[in-house]
Amino acid sequence: MKKLRLTLLFLIVFFLFQSSVNAQCSICSKTAMQMGSKPAQGLNEGILYLMAVPYLAIGVVAFKWWQNEKRKA
Repeated sequence: MKKLRLTLLFLIVFFLFQSSVNAQCSICSKTAMQMGSKPAQGLNEGILYLMAVPYLAIGVVAFKWWQNEKRKA
């Protein structure tokens, strides 16, 4: 129960104090600036989404593997 509380507290703090992240390379940044601020923001969010999905998938697989190993022991 203590670990659950600590995890929830960490997640709440993490989401409350998140900062803006720019994930564009210099070429994408220059192209996005020419399009305007709304398309640039959308492009940046798309890049972050594409970056996060593989990490999330690997995290889920690792967590399931860890649970399976824990049950065996």
